[in-house]
Amino acid sequence: MQVLKFGGSSLGTRRKMEAVAAQLLNRANSKQLMVVLSAPQGMTNLLETMLQQAQLGTLETSQLQEWQSRCLALIANESATARSHDKNNKNKDNDNDNDDHSIQLNKNTQAQLESFIAQQTQMLERQLQGIALLGECSNKIKAKLMSMGELTSVQIMQALLNATQATSAQILPAQQCLSASGDYLNAQVDIPASAKSLKRWLTAAATTAPQAAKTSTMHATITLVPGYQAAHEDGGLCVLGRNGSDYSAAVLAAALKAECCEIWTDVDGVYTADPRTIKSAQLIKHLSYEEAMELSHFGARILHPKTIAPLAQHNVPCLIKNSQNPQQQGTLIDTQGDPQLPIKGLSNLTQMALVTVSGPGLKGVAGISARVFSCLAQRNISINLITQSSSEFSISFCVEQRALTPTKKAISNEFDLELKANLIKPIDIQKNMAIISLIGDGMRHQVGLAARFFASLAQAHVNVCAMAQDSSERTVSAVISEQQAQDALKVCHENFFTHMPSIDVFVVGCGTVGEQLLEQIHRQQSFLHKRNVKLKVYGIANSQKLLTNAHGIDLSQWQQDLSKAKQSFSSDVLKAFVKRHHLVNPVLVDCTSSNAIAGSYLDYLTSGFHVVTPNKKANTMAQTYYQKLKDTARYRHRRYLYETTVGAGLPIIDAVQGLQNAGDKLTEFGGILSGSLSYLFGLLEENQPFSTAIQQAREKGYTEPDPRDDLSGLDVARKLLIMAREIGLQLELDDIDIEPLLPASFQAVPSNAAPNNAESIEAFMARLPELDQHYQQRQQQAAANGKVLRYVAQIKHNQCQVKIAELAPGHPLASIKNGENALVIQSDYYQPIPFVLRGYGAGATVTAAGIFSDIMRTLAWQQQGAA
Repeated sequence: MQVLKFGGSSLGTRRKMEAVAAQLLNRANSKQLMVVLSAPQGMTNLLETMLQQAQLGTLETSQLQEWQSRCLALIANESATARSHDKNNKNKDNDNDNDDHSIQLNKNTQAQLESFIAQQTQMLERQLQGIALLGECSNKIKAKLMSMGELTSVQIMQALLNATQATSAQILPAQQCLSASGDYLNAQVDIPASAKSLKRWLTAAATTAPQAAKTSTMHATITLVPGYQAAHEDGGLCVLGRNGSDYSAAVLAAALKAECCEIWTDVDGVYTADPRTIKSAQLIKHLSYEEAMELSHFGARILHPKTIAPLAQHNVPCLIKNSQNPQQQGTLIDTQGDPQLPIKGLSNLTQMALVTVSGPGLKGVAGISARVFSCLAQRNISINLITQSSSEFSISFCVEQRALTPTKKAISNEFDLELKANLIKPIDIQKNMAIISLIGDGMRHQVGLAARFFASLAQAHVNVCAMAQDSSERTVSAVISEQQAQDALKVCHENFFTHMPSIDVFVVGCGTVGEQLLEQIHRQQSFLHKRNVKLKVYGIANSQKLLTNAHGIDLSQWQQDLSKAKQSFSSDVLKAFVKRHHLVNPVLVDCTSSNAIAGSYLDYLTSGFHVVTPNKKANTMAQTYYQKLKDTARYRHRRYLYETTVGAGLPIIDAVQGLQNAGDKLTEFGGILSGSLSYLFGLLEENQPFSTAIQQAREKGYTEPDPRDDLSGLDVARKLLIMAREIGLQLELDDIDIEPLLPASFQAVPSNAAPNNAESIEAFMARLPELDQHYQQRQQQAAANGKVLRYVAQIKHNQCQVKIAELAPGHPLASIKNGENALVIQSDYYQPIPFVLRGYGAGATVTAAGIFSDIMRTLAWQQQGAA
């Protein structure tokens, strides 16, 4: 004997019913089948809606008509032309409706079904009229009406199977053979008593079966059972809880000692997480009963919580299969499970309330916990999670939010005297909570899984309100805000199952560097995928427009898409986008030189963004702001990364931080920190005129758009200030002694008066030859002294200076030119021979590469420690 259950999604249309009938006929060749059917999809919800409205005194005839129409649509024969058209329609959903399982009902059968539907509809109308008049409805009547969909399913399926003349389908009356007790709307089946009733009915049915069913030309008899219903011990029909057809199949399989219980639904099996919300969820091929029970208890929607217990008790394997994809392996649930996979899944139980009973009257008093849970049990209130403080000062537990009112009443009545005497504090209730659970039999054998679980929640910025772990170490659970549940699931699933952490990038600034960065990200996608890194650009902004895409921007055509974008860039838009789409690792990449954006970094870090930037403005604002950035990044566990602010692609910041982390103390620092000025002074050494050297540097893209930003020395001073602050000096930009490359006698149009104004820049460039003689003389003087000119940034005796320096040939910075940067450090560890770091420090390619490197440092496994 095999027990099969088909859910409402497998029975929602005539075509789907025919597909199920064809599958049953194929299976009935060699096995005796007992088939439990749910109501057709949506029918029970419609019945519940009509009941609720009737209790409010309203009877909607349109809903009754909808009920009858949907039932009639399930028995209507379609013409051959219509079937042929649908079969060839390539736009149909992939739900097996296109398979040719056509079954035609004869006129007599169709008339009988139409009469049955009419009688059911009339009975339903009379009952609803009575409920509307009274304004109330007993649970016994509700159970009778709520089970009508299942009765309809078995009648139609019997007609379809018998129409093939290949089998004899019989209907087992569940209210005669299944005995139950308890709540009429959520009853529990008595399996031993039901087993006796089933045996009697099957024996009687076998002896009275039609002779045709016993001939060798027909399949074995198929027994159809309406799910969700049973006979109540007090009389009448009861139901087994919403989605209780799974439970019906389980108790039948247990009572009959079936070789297998198959649950046919609309998904391929049990997944590591809900695939509707976690797109990367993976199919679990093998579970133990205990694992399945934990998953169903904590919200796995594929299984009803009551389904697994009777199967486990009677050792009946359970197979979860997809009726729309029967070739898929599905999920097998049995005693063994899969010991090779220690963790099986993540579950999410929502619409919970966390209730805390606390106060001095709890400590050291025997029986307090028993009183709390007894008073709830007396009112049939189910508790989903329990935790107690080691001080015995408080007890916390989770109940469904809909049970909150009776819970409060039960606790208040039980502890009325203690509340009045202030021995117990007023009951604390946190609504809109969720329970996130990590489940697997093998967790007890692996050290640190619970730590990884809570670290993942911290990574998702989720506050844990309560936690619990069972003694078997099979489940570890955390109670969190329901609003944060999806973020928590996403990060935990990445860390435990897909092992593909995400980086969610927003690039602001599409100039030379920003464009090169996007090109590198696009080019490196296959490499990133091989490293199990999912890096997507979700937003690109310039000074006028913002382009966003919830699925990630196509970087092969971002320029065209950005030109068509309609929204403007703002931090509020980005934050709302991240929240709406549950991005847990957002990274703001600022490729601008904007003061305004640099001034908003604090807001981004507070909102959960990492910040990666080559923009020097933020780190050279007031010392207090700089310190707030560092502190906020550390407190929020976000990365604030700015390697490219000093040496472009050269890891100068990283080198200095590394030395200090090792306990080294810097005594003197010198460096060439501008690729454009490195290139400029290299050309001067070759006797190129100053104006020509500037023009060449500009053409190669080494300078800022306005070369005066380089020649003022302010850019190098900003870099030096960043370095000074990195080694702990409390300085402001005004504290740096700057020697500009433009003499005071050279009356240039101030850069800040007309920023990036093409006419003023060109006018400035036209006047540069006036400085050629000045620099020719300085170069000749340096050469006469056997030295070379370089533009050097220096920290010595805690003083910062940026100047044109004459360096001897043996100086480590003397050979730096052609766009290179260099860093020379003398420290406690590095003396008398200094630590020297050199490499290209100018150009969009190396700068973008440095930014890309910083972006990669926002990966989850690199987020621990200081920002």
